Amino acid sequence: MRLIRVAPDGSGDYRTIQEAVNASRDLSQVTVTIQIKNGTYREKIVVPSHKTHVRLVGESAAGTIITGGDHTGDAAGHVTYTSHTVLVQANDFTAENITFENSAGPVGQAVALHVEGDRATFRHCRMLGNQDTLYPAVENSRQYYQDCYIEGTTDFIFGTATAVFENCEIRSKRNSYIALAAATTERQAYGFVFLNCRLTADSAAHKVYLGRPWRPHSKTVYLHCDLGSHILPLGWDNWRDAANEKTTYYAEYQSTGPGANPAARARWSHQLTAKEAKRYTLGRIFGGAAPWVPRPLLSTD
Repeated sequence: MRLIRVAPDGSGDYRTIQEAVNASRDLSQVTVTIQIKNGTYREKIVVPSHKTHVRLVGESAAGTIITGGDHTGDAAGHVTYTSHTVLVQANDFTAENITFENSAGPVGQAVALHVEGDRATFRHCRMLGNQDTLYPAVENSRQYYQDCYIEGTTDFIFGTATAVFENCEIRSKRNSYIALAAATTERQAYGFVFLNCRLTADSAAHKVYLGRPWRPHSKTVYLHCDLGSHILPLGWDNWRDAANEKTTYYAEYQSTGPGANPAARARWSHQLTAKEAKRYTLGRIFGGAAPWVPRPLLSTD
């Protein structure tokens, strides 16, 4: 395992994260660990597809901040898909103890983290923004988020990837929609899955849906999640199209907290049985022709 160090004061191998990514071996078959000292890194970072097995490890999640302010409609002409602060295109990417931020504010779509690579893992990270904070982007991408904090306003987790969020805090900043701008295709068995997560809210958010379908076959399931009082009893929105009710798959299993209200949920959503809930394991969700289970946390050495 190769080790590269980044420090803004020049005490590492590089001062910027992008320089370190560029210096990592192309098409590496072993993990290249990039240790990042605390600091605010004002960079627009791309991990291109040929920089495989890159692992970014921050000194601390609150102290290692990658930030940018691009957003739709800005002077540079950014759109949602180019507004990212960090773009991950490579397979087998890992990040630990890092804040990914889009600092543009409530001005429209402004992505903090955009992920396209397969087998991407994020642990003890923070994703900060407003609309469209986190973009798990493409159909053939499998992504795992563990012990992360993700905040935003409208559709702030959106995309087509198969993504699991385990022991994460999902925080709404105002009345809007949560994760369900899923765009799952009919070819995918799973979309967004939330395991043992906490859905919390700022004081400005007291009427929030669990989500809505960006595409007709959207899939999202919450299992053993603690739902705050900001979650509306109906739970789910059809995005002003009743036809979506026939093709989406939205479900919960043993939700708890003041926002848990199975009797009042939209009639076209589901409450899983114990047998159905057993299908939601990492092995099943990330299985298929090339099965993948995220590796346990590694040493930072």
